[in-house]
Amino acid sequence: MKAYQYRFEKVLMYREQEKTETEIEYKEAVQAFEIVATQLYDLLKKKEDTLLEQVEKMEVGFSVNEIHHYVRFLETLEKRIAVAQQQVMQARSKMTWFEGKLLERTLEVRKFEKMKEKDHENHRTEMEQLEAIQLDELATLKFRRRENGW
Repeated sequence: MKAYQYRFEKVLMYREQEKTETEIEYKEAVQAFEIVATQLYDLLKKKEDTLLEQVEKMEVGFSVNEIHHYVRFLETLEKRIAVAQQQVMQARSKMTWFEGKLLERTLEVRKFEKMKEKDHENHRTEMEQLEAIQLDELATLKFRRRENGW
């Protein structure tokens, strides 16, 4: 009985390698998204804390210089938040793109695996049929030998 050899084994291995590489890229995109999203969260939290602090100081009273300082600080913070929001959108877009690519590659690998399973099952069935034919031929030969007196 001949050993089973899948004819698309190299293609399957290549597709699995592509899938693995895409998984790595997707994980990196998720990490990058998490980093920029955390940075955005921190900036928004800092803005919120600064506004609360400013309100508290307004109730107590503070100098015009301090007011100008808070205004400049908040303007700078707003600019940084705007940049961070852009980065988050880009990172999310990249992450979503890699997620789609990963799904595509996973489906491709799964198709080849299914084809391999079916091909292996066909091979096994074929080998069983060949074995049955050989056993029938052996039984026929044995029967003829007994009839002929060999």
